[in-house]
Amino acid sequence: EVRLVASGGGLVQPGESLKLSCAASGFTLLANCMAWFRQAPGKERERVASDYTGGGSTYYADSVKGRFAISRDKAKNTLYLQMNSLKPEDAAMYYCAAAPGSRFWCAGATRVEDFEYWGQGTQVTVSS
Repeated sequence: EVRLVASGGGLVQPGESLKLSCAASGFTLLANCMAWFRQAPGKERERVASDYTGGGSTYYADSVKGRFAISRDKAKNTLYLQMNSLKPEDAAMYYCAAAPGSRFWCAGATRVEDFEYWGQGTQVTVSS
């Protein structure tokens, strides 16, 4: 089992930055593929970005490409999401998720049901 604890959310103004963290513990070998999802009120949970074993294979939703960066510190078993140039439409509850799987699988893993392990969520609010 993998336990995930997300943190770092908060209230920022449009154009500002925020960095989310997701600390993993337990049997972290099962967390080959880690991802950030977000869910705004009334909308479905969507994958924002994912990372395969912190080895350079990262994937992004079109809406965040060029603004968000996912990274992983393997020594600390921590996943990050650096969010720059935040927009009001980025406001949502952000969740980290993890699952075992290949690099190829991780690239296409965009659905909630693809991921077995979930953090509790951290709220990001973007408002002036």
